[in-house]
Amino acid sequence: MSEPREKLLEVKNLRVEFGRGRKRFVAVDDVNFDIYKGETFGLVGESGSGKTTIGRAIIRINETSGGEVLFEGKKINGKISRELDREVIRNIQMIFQDPMASLNERAKVEYIISEGLYNLKNYGSEAERRDIVARALLDVGLLPEFASRFPHEFSGGQRQRIGIARALVMRPKLIIADEPISALDVSIRAQVLNLLSRLRREYGLTYLFIAHDLSIMHFITDRLAVIHKGRIVELAETEKLFAHPLHPYTRALLSAIPMPDPVAERRKKLLVYDPSCHHYETDPPRWTEVEPGHFVLANAEEEERYRTEIADAAPEVM
Repeated sequence: MSEPREKLLEVKNLRVEFGRGRKRFVAVDDVNFDIYKGETFGLVGESGSGKTTIGRAIIRINETSGGEVLFEGKKINGKISRELDREVIRNIQMIFQDPMASLNERAKVEYIISEGLYNLKNYGSEAERRDIVARALLDVGLLPEFASRFPHEFSGGQRQRIGIARALVMRPKLIIADEPISALDVSIRAQVLNLLSRLRREYGLTYLFIAHDLSIMHFITDRLAVIHKGRIVELAETEKLFAHPLHPYTRALLSAIPMPDPVAERRKKLLVYDPSCHHYETDPPRWTEVEPGHFVLANAEEEERYRTEIADAAPEVM
């Protein structure tokens, strides 16, 4: 038997709200998932679905309205001690979506990368700090001499590499990558994805990878959660989700992935998700594990249908 995987992050019944009274808006509603040490966990959905809000709630940028976020078994949302807050900053870092907006234009690269080190006094001497910065730049494929330059002197791909180096110097255990390649040219995207994969192997990193492009998720993630209007509707190993999607919204997303073969692209059937296909008035949905590691948001009738689909798709054992 394989050893049980170690849970690094646990999200339980997470709820995030914005505004008050009549202007109150529920951005994330009753979200549950675990991230295991060493894996790349994906969160995919349309713009405005709440995936970035979840990432920002984990790293304590957004306040949570309910539920729990546990990191290495410790609750890190809500009011926490100063020591635990520093531990969260050290162990969880974020790579932001826009490399143009996420770097301080008035600061040199050396200061940008060193900011976390300065805040936590996470170095011995100035020489050691400069050595850490130089090593981080080399790790992301940039020259140490670039430390004396300003962000406007770099291309979009180089700026995103600086953002990755800024996260890397803290030696975090978890990196939240919030659409890290969506603002980059197509020719640069594969380079950044390969860089993130290499850094994961070299440093034993764990990623929460947020994106709206399913083809990228297929390439980089181990497990994948699909989110729609603030609720996760399906979660499974990436290959299983692509091979046997259950929820109608997941199927609609997968049907929209472009195909490189023009003939197949013309023949494919584009599915449109219609929420009225669910009958939740009398039997509301709940988060259910329909097979080991495969979760879906479904009511009793849908759950039975999904289990039947799984049984029919399973190969017969002789």
